[in-house]
Amino acid sequence: MNIALLGYGKMGQLIEKFALQRGHQIHLIVDESNRESIGAEDLDGADMAIDFSRPEAAVSNIDLCFEADVPIVVGTTGWYNQLDVVKKRCLDGNKTLLYGSNFSIGVNVFFYINKLLAAAMNPYKQYDVQVEEIHHTQKLDAPSGTAITIAEGIIEHTDAKTEWINNLIGDGEESIPKPNQLLIESHRIEDVPGTHTVLYSSEVDQIEFKHTAHSRAGFALGAVIAAEWLNGKTGFYQVTEMFNFGGQV
Repeated sequence: MNIALLGYGKMGQLIEKFALQRGHQIHLIVDESNRESIGAEDLDGADMAIDFSRPEAAVSNIDLCFEADVPIVVGTTGWYNQLDVVKKRCLDGNKTLLYGSNFSIGVNVFFYINKLLAAAMNPYKQYDVQVEEIHHTQKLDAPSGTAITIAEGIIEHTDAKTEWINNLIGDGEESIPKPNQLLIESHRIEDVPGTHTVLYSSEVDQIEFKHTAHSRAGFALGAVIAAEWLNGKTGFYQVTEMFNFGGQV
């Protein structure tokens, strides 16, 4: 495929590396230095776009690809408050988009098992559950999109929790969760690619379920694999639809 990269930070550069290794070509690189001058005509000849830009740029980049009729894989998070509008625009216009909070194979296995664990723990009301996430200090959104996906998987299978709230440690503000609220605790530490932990705590013990990323490479490779999966399709997809773990939770 001829791939347009929307965003050329550390993730964009890794995606370029894996795309070239897998036999693709880079048609266009868009970043903050040239985004204002890029129009739909610049995407002529692109088979696919991959967006790892910034939360405030994601929807504009999606619209650009819709206008150019180029399928897009969106790894940027922090824009999901507009997800329903973007989905309608995609389906009404017969466009193609795949989005996800995390493209790592390991994390998507984690998402699946997280739901199984939540369903297994649901009868045992003596356990309270929370989510902790640690990322590098350049991470622009808190909580991470991955942490939100984890929290939503727990809420879906836990009667006691109906919504999540976030505490960003070190920002000076701390919210005390109500019994129906699932706490996501966010930490920002230098040079941490991403760690996510689900904790079930009672008076007698604690269960921890954790995923630790050693680098961004798994996310970048997963994004290229997602682009390959999306090629030739039309519609609106989540990254979880790429994976088949032997049944739905």
